[in-house]
This record gives sequence, C-alpha cells and structure tokens, in this order.
Amino acid sequence: MAITASMVKELRELSGAGMMECKKALNETDGNMDEAIEFLRKNGQAKAEKKANRVAAEGLCCVASNGTKEAAIVEVNSETDFVANNEKFQTYVQKVADQALSSNATDLDSFMAEAWNEDSSKTVAEELVEQVAVIGEKLSIRRFEKLTAENGAVISYVHGNGRIAVLLSAECSNVTDEVTEALKNVAMQIAAMAPKYLSDKDIDQDYIDHETEILRAQIENDPKEAAKPDKVKEGMIKGRLNKEFKEVCLLDQVYVKAEDGKQSVQKYVEEVAKSCGCDLTLKSFVRFETGEGIEKKEENFAEEVAKQING
Repeated sequence: MAITASMVKELRELSGAGMMECKKALNETDGNMDEAIEFLRKNGQAKAEKKANRVAAEGLCCVASNGTKEAAIVEVNSETDFVANNEKFQTYVQKVADQALSSNATDLDSFMAEAWNEDSSKTVAEELVEQVAVIGEKLSIRRFEKLTAENGAVISYVHGNGRIAVLLSAECSNVTDEVTEALKNVAMQIAAMAPKYLSDKDIDQDYIDHETEILRAQIENDPKEAAKPDKVKEGMIKGRLNKEFKEVCLLDQVYVKAEDGKQSVQKYVEEVAKSCGCDLTLKSFVRFETGEGIEKKEENFAEEVAKQING
C-alpha cells in the first residue's frame, strides 16, 4: 500500500511520534493506522494510544435529570458544527435526553423503537427522520445511558456547550450542599481528565494484558533494559502499570483542585465525608464526548495528489 503524506501527518497527530518513525510504522503495517500506533508504542515512540483523539463527528451531548435521584445522558450527532449550534437541533437533543430519562429501554434499538413522548403516534426513530427533513442534515442518535441513586445522588455536568457531558452517582447518608458541590467538582474532574475506570478493581483483564504486552515490548526493544534479569523486568512492568492505573482510574487520579498538587480524588472524597460527618462513596460515572472514537473521512483529491507528487 502506498503511504501518503496525509497518512503520516495523521499518525503523527495521533501518536506524537516523529515523521520518519511514523512513515516506518506505516510501511511496517501496510498502512493500517491502528497497527501502526501499536508498532510505535512497542518501540517506545508513542506514549499512549490516542484513538479518542480521532474525533471529527459533530453534534451535542446532553443530560436530563429528575432531581438528584436519576439522570440520563445522550449523544446526538450531526454532520456539521453549524447544525450543532442550531437552536432547533439543540431543542431536539434535549427532548431526546428527556426521552431517555423516562425510558425503560436497555439498548439503542429498543430505545429507537419506543413511542416518542411528545407524539405517541410515532417512534423515536420516526421522529429522528422528521428532524432530518426539518434540519436538512443527517442526524444520528448514537448512545444513551441512565444512572440512579436510591441512597445518595446523581450529579450531572455539561462542558463546552455540550461537547462533553458527565453523570456521576454516589451513595451518601446525608446529601448536603457541601456534598453536592464536591460531587460537581468530581464530575468536572471526569470531564477534564477522562478516566476510564472508577477504581483499579474495575479494570478489565484484557486492558491489563494489552498494556502489559506493550510495556514488555518496550523493555525488550531497549538494549539497556532488555539486558536486565527477568525478575527486574517484571518489577519494572508492574511499576509502570501501577503508574498508568493512577492516570486511568478516577479515584487514584490527582484531584485537579488539590492545594498540594498531590491529593487524590479518593482522599478528597474522604475529606468531604469527614467534614460533613457522613458516609460518601462514589459508585459509577458516565462520560460522553461528542464524536468520541468516530473517524471522519476527509477527502481533498487535489491536495492528496499534490502531496503524493511532492513526496
């Protein structure tokens, strides 16, 4: 497969690696972008997989809540940011969030098949088709989730006019204003730092195995580290894994507002609980980012030909 300049540029943006390293990685993997990222990581030339940065789809994330006991979050995509800023589209997305809040659907197919709240003569899917005709652009209800808290609270946070939305649920024996403010702070942390898991207990084995393979390959590709005894290398892998887990697990992350720059989210929550004289436990969270993981195909034939001619 011919490796184009635009492919090298895209891989550089995704991995942070140098131009020649990216070109080599693409040649070694026959132009497969995901495999090229893996190749770079195994050779220590990319710090982390950045698929989440391959975001180009437009649209909005929105939330709807029933007090602090229940909330829903949705993502609805559009083709352009012009439509995403359109008031009609924004109103429609809020209605989809309201629909999700009242829905008992457990998957997107059943959600799309249920009656539309504002007009039970049509389904959610049929209303979507009508909105496409009204707004004049392809729209898509991509995903939704709900969180509930019988003995505590569900807090929502929307950032960047709907670019990112977060739900956070917690168990608490006494939901005071101070507790609510603390949960809002943690929701903002989730929006900013994008943790993958609540705690290290939630990390799935596939993720651990994958990262272990990457770290082992990095060590073997470093002459100095590869020469170390196996026991030492295993210790290095364990240490690096633990460091990575502190970045991807919410409770282990450094709290962004920590005055000492060291306090973890777990310690912050414990501090608030002690101050309020109550039990406070974070239970789960959902973070949606508009277009997250969707790769938009951008074609500019003239530009592509010019780049190939120029090498």
